[in-house]
Amino acid sequence: MKLMLSAGEVSGDLHGEELARAILQQAPDTVLFGFGGDRMEVAGVRLVKNFADFSVMGVWEVLKNLGRIKRLLDDLTKALEEEKPDLLVLIDYPDFNWRLAKRAKALGIPVFSYIPPSAWAWRKGRAKTCAALATEFVAIFPHELEPYQRAGARISFVGNPLVDAVHPEISLPKARQHFGIRENDHVVLLLPGSRAQEIELLLPDMLGAVKLLAERRPETKFFLPVGSETLRPRIEGLISRAGVDVTLVDEYRYALMALSDVAIATSGTVVMEAALLTLPCVSLYRFRLLNYLIGKLLVHIDNFTLPNILAGHRFQPELLQGEVTSERIAEETLRLYRGESDRIDVCIDLRIAAARLGPPGAAGRIAQKVLACARRVGAGADE
Repeated sequence: MKLMLSAGEVSGDLHGEELARAILQQAPDTVLFGFGGDRMEVAGVRLVKNFADFSVMGVWEVLKNLGRIKRLLDDLTKALEEEKPDLLVLIDYPDFNWRLAKRAKALGIPVFSYIPPSAWAWRKGRAKTCAALATEFVAIFPHELEPYQRAGARISFVGNPLVDAVHPEISLPKARQHFGIRENDHVVLLLPGSRAQEIELLLPDMLGAVKLLAERRPETKFFLPVGSETLRPRIEGLISRAGVDVTLVDEYRYALMALSDVAIATSGTVVMEAALLTLPCVSLYRFRLLNYLIGKLLVHIDNFTLPNILAGHRFQPELLQGEVTSERIAEETLRLYRGESDRIDVCIDLRIAAARLGPPGAAGRIAQKVLACARRVGAGADE
């Protein structure tokens, strides 16, 4: 059996890695190739293209890179034509992946959608469009099912692989020693994202908050895990100009999260990872003005971070657009230090939200779905 996987960003690479390992464990003879990142490659996926040079966000950024994106789409279409996989597995990255799905459909190659577009939040009509292109869907959040079910899609929720992937890499005593964290230290973690644009838009205000927090709570230590080495010089430059003491780290990220009081984070998968480690977050989201105005017209949701969405109410802070200021970030962060009463309530809701991701073993169950779908379409059962 031959499967093509397509994931276009860091979070998709993480899910693709777990899926690839589970597929090869259940069906070792499966050939995996496609579009992804370093994690997928290490897990056994032969990369046609690495997404590192193609990940962009926002309307203007996409417009500027249309030529490169078109060439990438053509290259992956060529791979579909030459390799003739039994199934194309889309992993999130909707605006690009569903263009690839149309080309696969035209070539007679069935499509499986793992992490379909969030039709529950906006562009609800695309559930029907996607249902016409893909044979089967697997969602990683229970609230994603309803619009696809109404569109007639074959969709299921069997848990979220983050439950298995997110755990401290070393014991917490060893982590304390490794990072030089004493028992009475407070630890604030900066998680500014993995894209250059996120660093540019959010890290300066995060560092401004660090300066305020260091003045008010001098026993605080600040850490920033570096997700991409290509961004390290930019991050170091911003920290130097801010004149603050922030330690950059390259390993044991989950262990550090488990030791931290609170994180200041760009909204995304990392906020859900933090929830699984019972780490409260002050979540930030900021677009360039054009992107924000377009999004405001199209998106109508009460909360934009996954733990708040899963809990059904806003229990930890979200700062959007103009709310993202150093003063506001510092204010919200101080409320979540260890020993603060607000933190206790937030941690209770974090555990509730995390429990809604389902039991361990999701990657294996999703791999079973993918392999069963490939066998079924190969036998002509879905025709």
